[in-house]
Amino acid sequence: MVRIPRLDYDYVIERIASFIRDSVKRAGATGVVIGLSGGIDSSVTAVLAVKALGRERVTGLILPDSETTPMEDVQDARELAESLRISHFQLDIHDIFQVYGRMLPFYGEQFKVANGNLRARIRMTILYYYANISNKLVCGTGDKSELLLGYYTKYGDGGVDILPIADLYKTQVRELARRLGLPKKICEKPSSPRLWPGQMAEAELGITYEEIDQILYLYVEQNKSAEEIIEETGISPEKVREVIERVHRNEHKRLPPPIAKVSRHTVGQEWRMPWNLD
Repeated sequence: MVRIPRLDYDYVIERIASFIRDSVKRAGATGVVIGLSGGIDSSVTAVLAVKALGRERVTGLILPDSETTPMEDVQDARELAESLRISHFQLDIHDIFQVYGRMLPFYGEQFKVANGNLRARIRMTILYYYANISNKLVCGTGDKSELLLGYYTKYGDGGVDILPIADLYKTQVRELARRLGLPKKICEKPSSPRLWPGQMAEAELGITYEEIDQILYLYVEQNKSAEEIIEETGISPEKVREVIERVHRNEHKRLPPPIAKVSRHTVGQEWRMPWNLD
């Protein structure tokens, strides 16, 4: 097993807290709103946001779908919000999802992935509605493993203003959760977007996050080839190549939409907003 280098978690906590504070200040916002799922990523992000801003400037929205979200996840999210003493609201999105289904002429229960992505996008619109009326930033909860794999919904849980933990692999987030003193049931809870009944991340991906993070670390941080990764880790060639293919296949999720160039200075290409306006 390839060991990802250990992090200085005290530095990580301070660096991320500083990032959150600076992002909120630069935006002229009053704080952040976070979607609380009861899972490890959103729990870690919420704790770090409170450390950065104080509990008064952090709001949690718990947005289950009663058809797909286990009650234990809702309870874990509520208990976390109460332990952090942050303002929080709970809204079941099932009725909203059902309205979409009744209104769309091409809706079908057989479209599992599209329906799951719709749930994620409904949550995004609610988070942004609250952010708009309270002058807050939407604080994303995605980690580096998910970002590289593209294991999130474009303009759903990927539609956020800041991503505080997106430079930490999933296994590093679990270690950080333990360092932050989160409950064992959250630290060890299997990951799942809960976009359809019974969905579990590792089962859907066909590989564990321990294996995923080894592959991603060697490929992204160490610039190793697939063959070298297979030799160093002992992970099957099929799994290694599938992870690498996912990284490339989902690059579009990590980039702004491409622009057809017709002028000399195209936004995001030749012209970018300068950081320093002096």
